[in-house]
Amino acid sequence: MHKSPRRHRIVDSLLYLLPLLVLSPHAAAEMPSAMKDVDQRIDAALPDWLELYKTCHANPELSSHEKESAARLAKIFREAGYEVTEQIGGHGVVGVLKNGKGPTVLIRGDMDALPIIEETGLPYASKVKVELGDGSHVGVMHACGHDMHQTVLAATAQTLAAMKDRWKGTVLLVAQPAEEIGQGARLMIEDGLFKRFPVPDRCIALHVSHELKTGTIGYTPGWVWANVASVDITVHGKGGHGAYPHASIDPIVTAAHIVTALQTIVSRRVNPLDRAVVTVGSIHAGTKHNIIPETAVMQLTIRTFTDDVRKEVLGSIRRIAVNTAKAMGCPKDPNVVILEQDFTPASYNDPELSAHAAELFRTLLGKENVSERPPSMGGEDFGVFARTAAVPGFMFVLGVVDEATFEASQKPGGEPLPTVHSSRFRTDPEPTIRTGVRLMTNLALSLLNGQ
Repeated sequence: MHKSPRRHRIVDSLLYLLPLLVLSPHAAAEMPSAMKDVDQRIDAALPDWLELYKTCHANPELSSHEKESAARLAKIFREAGYEVTEQIGGHGVVGVLKNGKGPTVLIRGDMDALPIIEETGLPYASKVKVELGDGSHVGVMHACGHDMHQTVLAATAQTLAAMKDRWKGTVLLVAQPAEEIGQGARLMIEDGLFKRFPVPDRCIALHVSHELKTGTIGYTPGWVWANVASVDITVHGKGGHGAYPHASIDPIVTAAHIVTALQTIVSRRVNPLDRAVVTVGSIHAGTKHNIIPETAVMQLTIRTFTDDVRKEVLGSIRRIAVNTAKAMGCPKDPNVVILEQDFTPASYNDPELSAHAAELFRTLLGKENVSERPPSMGGEDFGVFARTAAVPGFMFVLGVVDEATFEASQKPGGEPLPTVHSSRFRTDPEPTIRTGVRLMTNLALSLLNGQ
């Protein structure tokens, strides 16, 4: 019996994607041929995307200075047919592509780089240096993969625009500034992201991972990235000569006691089943060997997941600092300042959306290349979008290490892989771009076709 093309496609879909029948019948019917279409478009466009990646990598810009990066992405979005608005929350770019009635899916990629001198030796390595306010200079490098994030965002935008016959709804692209300082998502929202543009039904993103080889990904249901809080403590002592400590009140010794006492917060104040980190990353005090200074300044980073644990940790820091200073006879209480403008809320991966994405990714990559991973105490402000819009969000991590380097690192005595934020961090661009675009585009298609 002759089968119509439509009926043949439905049968083909059921054979390939039985696990994805949680989607609508239309989505289940479209996905297999859509997957093939995505792969063909990637094959054709990959050389251009490689050049885009190298351009992004060689021309990094620090947080809140992403002018050229934003202009580059805005141009790509416009040429693909998106309605584009620039300078949202700084150098943020929003692209909107409406394609009939259906869900709205937010796809985010961040743009900013880090103040690091690149030491990868790549032919397209960054040689950018910028002058700071004090007249000094610092190198700039994409040491956290935001060059790859930009590339995958642009490539996914182009692919979805070229496949408008495959989906209905609205694609909301967000090219975000200032992620490295934990402010970009909040600034875009404060500038009217969800008032001036469609409110999403789902928010999706990816982040590179230095722990995974190319062609593999990781995902984490539930809490995935931690709250990040920054605290400054200024201890006030009584300065004097180092030879006569009894005539002074030493703020350095007081700060040392505070550092030691802070270690009891996680071990004795936080429930052992919860996660928290209290790290003193900086202490500055004094000018000379034999001078007891007037003050000591400490800088802390705090990592938690829940609001209750965050409140307990921050309250404990204040109590320990104040009461230790009293015990040491300091003339006044220390200044304990929680830098609210630097706060990055924890990111949460919606469990149902995570399960759907993971099943789709196993279909695309094979189950051996998709791994569930534990939460990270690192910070990522992507979660602010879903949290503010009160909708499900999902971010997965994308392997970037070439297979030979990865396998060598796993052998006894093998050289450890450079981490993100390292001057030697690098990605294997071609397979990373291919995997990132395959997964992000197919995930977006599945969500756009899911209602």
